Amino acid sequence: MMGPLTDPLAYEFFRQGLAASLLVGALCGMLGVYIVLRRMSYIGHGLSHAVFGGAVVAYVASIDFYVGAGLWGFFSALLINAAARRRRIAADAAIGIVTTASFAVGVALISKTRSFTRDFEAALFGNILGVTPTDLAVVASVTLAVGAFIVLFYKRLLFMTFDPEVAPIYGVNVGVVDSLFALAMAATIVASINVVGVTLIAATLVIPATTARLLTDSFARMVVLSTLIGASAGVVGIYLSYWLDVSSGATIVLLEAAVFTVVFLATAISRRRPDWTDRPLPALARDRAADDLG
Repeated sequence: MMGPLTDPLAYEFFRQGLAASLLVGALCGMLGVYIVLRRMSYIGHGLSHAVFGGAVVAYVASIDFYVGAGLWGFFSALLINAAARRRRIAADAAIGIVTTASFAVGVALISKTRSFTRDFEAALFGNILGVTPTDLAVVASVTLAVGAFIVLFYKRLLFMTFDPEVAPIYGVNVGVVDSLFALAMAATIVASINVVGVTLIAATLVIPATTARLLTDSFARMVVLSTLIGASAGVVGIYLSYWLDVSSGATIVLLEAAVFTVVFLATAISRRRPDWTDRPLPALARDRAADDLG
């Protein structure tokens, strides 16, 4: 018997979109924890614009979208990190220069070639219901790869998140971890761009993680909660967009924002809201990370 939940599943485009929104929600929620706690939310927003520039360059040069956009995003992230390390250049200035220049390259090429209009709109605003099996395979692969990276580098990422200056003392290769993290961010944004679009990627990276931070002081639980919030919002959001006939990406982000608002108000009223902007990693967890790193 068909019903409100099963009716949309009769359409292949909806099944593929549902799987994509679930994976992208989980992926962005998982990586977003590190982005939020490392105060890199602006980088997530900026990189999405940089990747857009790379996507246009790849299209014009007839290069595979994922290869061209991925490499552009990765090198943009490395360039931002390198510029931000220079004492005379503020991190936000470095981000602004690199990402806006990349986005401008994309816009300039679009105005010159005038052959990218439809793809331009999909890249900016997302097109979940237009996800192809190839897009779905890429999203699944990136989700597994980023998940493996977080598991394998869990302790090192803890130090890089909370004690980056102390990390080298315990044998953490800051350069390698930073480079791998930049690659993970670029891959996440490239894999998500066709689903939620350039304009909404930053929200899917930041909102679930921020909501999870309001609910727990445990880093491990925060990762799990953020992943679940992102995945759940992806699934519920695409159903709502189908029923309401509105943009899927926008619906997912608005649902995440609504969940954040409810959690924020609930924790504020109960006076249990943690000061997530300044609270450091508990000393015990940091000591355990140090012990595991030897």
